[in-house]
Amino acid sequence: MDVIVTPTPELKGEIGALSSKNYTTRYLLVAALADGTSTIHFPAHSEDSDAMRRCIRDLGAVLEEDEQKIVIKGFGSKPVDVKELNVGNAGAVLRFLMAIAALCPEVTFVNTYPDSLGKRPHDDLIESLGQLGVEVEHQQGRLPITIRGGKPKGGKITVSGSVSSQYLSALLFLTPLLEEDSEITVLHDLKSKVVVGQTLEVLEQAGIVIEASEDLMHYRVPGRQQYKAQEYTVQGDYPGSAAVLAAAAVTVSDVTIHRLPVHSKQGEKAVVDVLQMMDVPLTHEHDIVHVQGNGRLKAVEFDGDAATDAVLAMVAAAVFAEGTSRFYNVENLRYKECDRITDYLNELRKAGANVEERQAEIIVHGRPEGVEGGVTIDAHYDHRVIMALSIVGLRAKAPIRIQDAHHVAKSYPQYFDHIRSLGAKVEWV
Repeated sequence: MDVIVTPTPELKGEIGALSSKNYTTRYLLVAALADGTSTIHFPAHSEDSDAMRRCIRDLGAVLEEDEQKIVIKGFGSKPVDVKELNVGNAGAVLRFLMAIAALCPEVTFVNTYPDSLGKRPHDDLIESLGQLGVEVEHQQGRLPITIRGGKPKGGKITVSGSVSSQYLSALLFLTPLLEEDSEITVLHDLKSKVVVGQTLEVLEQAGIVIEASEDLMHYRVPGRQQYKAQEYTVQGDYPGSAAVLAAAAVTVSDVTIHRLPVHSKQGEKAVVDVLQMMDVPLTHEHDIVHVQGNGRLKAVEFDGDAATDAVLAMVAAAVFAEGTSRFYNVENLRYKECDRITDYLNELRKAGANVEERQAEIIVHGRPEGVEGGVTIDAHYDHRVIMALSIVGLRAKAPIRIQDAHHVAKSYPQYFDHIRSLGAKVEWV
């Protein structure tokens, strides 16, 4: 389905932040890896978290849920012998479960999104799993991927962190369950260190002991550990809320979002600081962000690596800022559901934005007067691109039609309902 976003000068109202997708997928996994019953309060409902639910169920976990919580009886270190897993379009779920599938005799991950996840490479994780004695059959690093495991062995492991931190997280979930102790060394660079911090936080809550170096490039992981069954509460999601906050920033607004912890380890919390640097009037107290936008913004420079999933929303806000903004250290945006630099900027240009790309940078020459709009744009099946383009539509001079906008459900199924409740003129077609 497509969506038409009609220029909307004012937004007003209150919403509760959706629950964090990143924390939900991690809590679901550690609950499944525990012997016993865990409870997750306020789990996210999105295509990604639903993919993790489906796959851990296939691997032997028993799930019961209502609107407020999910109760999981885990399979511990012994998943059932399943032949096939379908992660949909969820890259993090695929990578985490490629590691856990090493505990199974043979599992094939099918390719149901050949134009999106099917194009993304996983060579770095495949190489690391080989060091554990796991045989992996693949198509030049891409899906479909067959894992032949059963008895992975710990020891000295290296993993590249230059494309994604998800490969490292996958190894951190698996290695505590192995018989041997492990040492993991990250090669080259490590992207999205903040997200690795979330993985370590969740592992610690699940009773797992890992020694991490201060720079997060080296780990000592004792083997023969057990995940403990626990109660978890999922915090509000900054990556999704970044789009709503940016929408409030580019309009005349009085918007309040609840359940965004002031002391969160989500890197995308930086969106609050960036909007303040852009002179957007807002407060952040008692886990509540209150934006009183006047539509006037100043340009900003920002290292996007710490807040990868909020960068596109910040760029959308910068489209209307006075001056030239620069978002640097963002090359890993190229390896997401689409190339979030080239593909996204091409669509912004269609809408009338003045943007430039470098290999690892996005440069935005702001147009405070607004952009023309009046076009149909392709969001490349990418939930973050869809949300970011909708922000631009609110300040365009003519409506923007976003193709295949239903893919927003990958992370934030209620996104258009939420911005509509704040007054945004949005129509499904």
